[in-house]
Amino acid sequence: MAETTLAGMTVTEVMAELAALEDPRIREVNGKHGDDHGVNLSKLRELGKRLKTQQELARQLWETEDTAGRLLALLICRPKGFEREQLDVMLRSVRTPKVHDWLVNYVVKKSAHSEELRLAWSADPDPVVASAGWALTTERVAKTPGGLDLAGLLDVIEAEMKDAPDRLQWAMNHCLAQIGIEHAGHRARAIGIGECLEVLKDYPTPPNCTSPFAPIWINEMVRRQAR
Repeated sequence: MAETTLAGMTVTEVMAELAALEDPRIREVNGKHGDDHGVNLSKLRELGKRLKTQQELARQLWETEDTAGRLLALLICRPKGFEREQLDVMLRSVRTPKVHDWLVNYVVKKSAHSEELRLAWSADPDPVVASAGWALTTERVAKTPGGLDLAGLLDVIEAEMKDAPDRLQWAMNHCLAQIGIEHAGHRARAIGIGECLEVLKDYPTPPNCTSPFAPIWINEMVRRQAR
């Protein structure tokens, strides 16, 4: 298929722009978090705004398998333009945290297939895939909790979070905190689970930031909501 896009830029030209934005210092910092790119995200977003929505260009950028290219693809794609199977294949091809997060938050959450994928991914044996399912569950806990078995979710978290791999553990912990924040009837149990498991209790937290340790996180957010 021809590379020329409606905006007049080819995928090769866009990748050259991304290469020009590469900063070794940013790559070094990102590398500590598992992300293999060196492009300032504000500049990446500026490029995305300039390109606007271009689904075909987004597809071509994704196929480069370059992390910065894939991040840009997620900014210029049409989230509702993907079929369920496409989103599943995309998620399973991703292992860098930032691309994983942006794919789930910027694309899958806006897709008509999000609930079906939430159910499938949550039960997946791959912990990285399962973490995406838990992220979608957290979104429902906060925004559309009707039909969710919150007590059942707490049962699973209580039984499995302590020994879960890092990415999955983080996603389950977020869900635990969200249940405690949004649902007063489950708050005491959510806090109790956090206190018992002590997941992320000693996580280094910068000044003026809220600890990801669920009991602290829950209490702080409830306090803010009560203002």
